[in-house]
Amino acid sequence: MPHTSHDPNQLLTELETVKNRFDSSHAAHIAKPLTQLSKLELSDPHHLIRFHECLLFLRAFPHAVSLVPRVEQLLNTFHHRIERLRAANADMSLFDDFDTSGIAGTTMQDTLSFDVAQWLAHHFPGNVEIAWDDYLDDHQSERGLGSIWPRFIPLLEEDADVEANIPWRQWLDNARGRQDALPWLLGRFARLPLPVRQQAELYDSLRLPIRWRLENLKLSRTRNWSRPRRFYFHNAPVIQRSEVSLSHELSQPAPKLERLSLSAGESVMQAIREVMVVRYRELYGTTLGDPRTVVRADLGRGVVMQFWGLPPERRLPLRAYLAGFTLKNGVPINYIEAIGLCEWIEVGFNTFYTYRQGETAWIYAQALRCLSALTAAKCISIYPYQIGENNDEAIDSGAFWFYRKLGFRPGRADLQELCEREEEKIAANPKYRTPPRTLKRLAEAHMFYDVESVENCIDGTGKGSNRTKRYRSGHAFGRADHGSMSNPPSAAEGAWDTFSTRTLGLLVNCRMAREFEGEGKKICQASTTAVTRALRINPAYWTPSQKHSLENWSLVLALIPNLPRWMPSEKRQLIKIIRAKSAPGELAYLRQTQHHPRLREALLRLGRTPERLG
Repeated sequence: MPHTSHDPNQLLTELETVKNRFDSSHAAHIAKPLTQLSKLELSDPHHLIRFHECLLFLRAFPHAVSLVPRVEQLLNTFHHRIERLRAANADMSLFDDFDTSGIAGTTMQDTLSFDVAQWLAHHFPGNVEIAWDDYLDDHQSERGLGSIWPRFIPLLEEDADVEANIPWRQWLDNARGRQDALPWLLGRFARLPLPVRQQAELYDSLRLPIRWRLENLKLSRTRNWSRPRRFYFHNAPVIQRSEVSLSHELSQPAPKLERLSLSAGESVMQAIREVMVVRYRELYGTTLGDPRTVVRADLGRGVVMQFWGLPPERRLPLRAYLAGFTLKNGVPINYIEAIGLCEWIEVGFNTFYTYRQGETAWIYAQALRCLSALTAAKCISIYPYQIGENNDEAIDSGAFWFYRKLGFRPGRADLQELCEREEEKIAANPKYRTPPRTLKRLAEAHMFYDVESVENCIDGTGKGSNRTKRYRSGHAFGRADHGSMSNPPSAAEGAWDTFSTRTLGLLVNCRMAREFEGEGKKICQASTTAVTRALRINPAYWTPSQKHSLENWSLVLALIPNLPRWMPSEKRQLIKIIRAKSAPGELAYLRQTQHHPRLREALLRLGRTPERLG
């Protein structure tokens, strides 16, 4: 097909090609198709989506300073293109796919959790509403309304308990008066005399669909970027995966981690909620993160990462939790999750579709550098979902090989053998591609990376250091009282391969069924009593959060038959660990679990699952 300046498909293909070529001459090559496309109407939704993703990539990975104002201007006015497309009765459903949602000018709809719905309705009140047309035709929905709404709508039982065809919206409209329906409803749940978690559970059980209009809000993916402190321009080839060595990156001095103020931390929490909601994503730590714990790392090449923990009342019973996300020249390009115990952490890392051709391996290595500094982890594992378990996108992209080429190994012997056979086929024939069926098999279990002996730490000021002998007691999330404890044990290869906190939970529940007639309160009380006696403690003066931590830990500790015979020093350190779980900084707790070899040994023994179960 001959190239013409009026052929959108040809121009988009040209732009998509040159945007991924980085040297000093390609800024000029980008300017030509960019200028021509900016003058076209682009009446095809597919073309408009392609143009949008090119613009976002160029904003995150600019080739030259001259491109930034032009790209920003096109993004800031992009909503006009969407409005004209809608006025022409185009198929707008194409803008609602998982990887293309959130474009300025479009409308989104989803069933949001209580916390996200509250946040969205509070910050964007005129743009959010209940999508009644997709809700009140479902018998299950009506059953939920009838059981929950009478808690705050007087005399509704008179109608809902015995009548058919209940006019739910009339009841709601009469009760709310002039207030908008969604804020009024959320406010009623928030005022129920119940713990916050139970308020959320009641609201979530209704599964109310929420619709929000993006218009030209900064909330949209199109405009959800900020000006960085300093731009990084790509006038040379980007770092390829083959150039990235995890062992080298993790042996470098720890990155400087700057602890943010409360107000700055709250801004980060606002930003990550915006990032996630326009992508139809909710992550536990991005919804419920603690703004008091946010740290920032400037890693060079325009890359900034921010990490945070959870508030005490939202923490997991045993594992410590971190979440984070990455800005590239002020553009959010991924999110990160890490959950750990002792020296083991599970890491989730998701680069948004638009940016996957932009130094993903190097940026991933920087995320692990930060997490290694924060957690002192020695064993890093990857969820099976990340590499393809029930994840067709990961299978299609060959995610298993992304991690394998960085040095990760399968956590099951049979899968390690399969991996090695595939590697032999690739070595013999560079054109060979692992079949999807084999990739799905390889995704049946976690992958692992065993960190070498260099230990990256940060001190109380957030400054990085490289240490192989001793850990400093402070870090950016609070101070750990290590006293005279020895260094954490190194992660013997394979020690955590078959460990799972799920296994611990299932053991506890089997004991509950066997010894306590399936009664949760009975096993909790009995376990707490037994552990309190074994450790010779009186928790009467502990805080409610510390008592809650004791109850959770007791369920597992009660499974250790020789706990009463532990050394007094081991018991004292275990008590410190339990109390630290509810401290302002959860990473102090994680560091302390690394310094209790006997607890680690007991957890590994109890939490192992048969290898074939993964």
